[in-house]
Amino acid sequence: MTPPRTALGTRHLGSLEVSEQGLGCMGMSDFYGTADNEVESIATIHRALDEGVTLFDTSDMYGRGGANEGLVGRALADRRDRAVLATKFGIVRDADYTDATVRADPAYVHQAIDRSLQRLNVEYVDLYYLHRVDPHVPIEETVGAMAELVAAGKVRHLGLSEASAEEITRAYRVHPIAAVQTEWSLWSRDIEDEVVPTCRRLGIGVVAYAPLGRSLLTGTINSQDSLPPQDLRRGFARFSEQNFAHNQRIVQQLTELAARHGASPAQLALAWIAHQGDDVVALPGTKRRTYLEDNLAATGISLSPDDLAEISAIAAPVAGNRY
Repeated sequence: MTPPRTALGTRHLGSLEVSEQGLGCMGMSDFYGTADNEVESIATIHRALDEGVTLFDTSDMYGRGGANEGLVGRALADRRDRAVLATKFGIVRDADYTDATVRADPAYVHQAIDRSLQRLNVEYVDLYYLHRVDPHVPIEETVGAMAELVAAGKVRHLGLSEASAEEITRAYRVHPIAAVQTEWSLWSRDIEDEVVPTCRRLGIGVVAYAPLGRSLLTGTINSQDSLPPQDLRRGFARFSEQNFAHNQRIVQQLTELAARHGASPAQLALAWIAHQGDDVVALPGTKRRTYLEDNLAATGISLSPDDLAEISAIAAPVAGNRY
């Protein structure tokens, strides 16, 4: 069941032009099961480029020692000019990778970018995100240091991740912000009240990570037991025993609605995100070419206002917080 493909369009994050759907690379190295096949992960990145994807997203905290940045750097080594490369800093994991803290003081900003550039084996990154706002450092100080990276040619555009409307506004007064990356899906819509309007007022694009509800909206996870033992999602409320059956019933309704469009529930969820505005870029993550191609097929789905309202109504009663 695949909708007719259309050419992948472009959208703007501030003044930065990117593909309308990006590729989140986190799962290739961390969190969702084992990083079991680097060859397939790199092939997925290459296929994404060939299909018109330009935005590739990583972070210095994905995988031990920044392993995901290293993987993405190797994948893009001979095709850097075709990619918009985004990475993040600010979450620092402990020695055994079981806990993390946030650090975003100016000295650390400069340390972090140099380490990322080394792992990625590039001279600059196109988009550099503050992964989480440091509660102990005024955001003006952090963004001021990030602006110094732009002046030094190490970074082209600045971004924030999971920031509040007030923090976004304060950051923007220091330096233009191209993008705010935050969780946004049929099941995570809290940003629509304040964050999205603030971004639109300031001309900032929104990058929606986890647009498939951490794969729960795909309809492919039948029980919590189908997740690997070390999978991060086992600790999330929406995957818990008391909430899973309820949420699966919602996915089944979405599956039936998607069938009317000749699509899968995942494709319907991605189409819903794409219809939220021309300043919104969906960032589904995958480490397999098959899922990549399924996700890209969502660009061929056209939804009417009535469709959007029906989808929202079905998905609204999700059980469990996102964390």
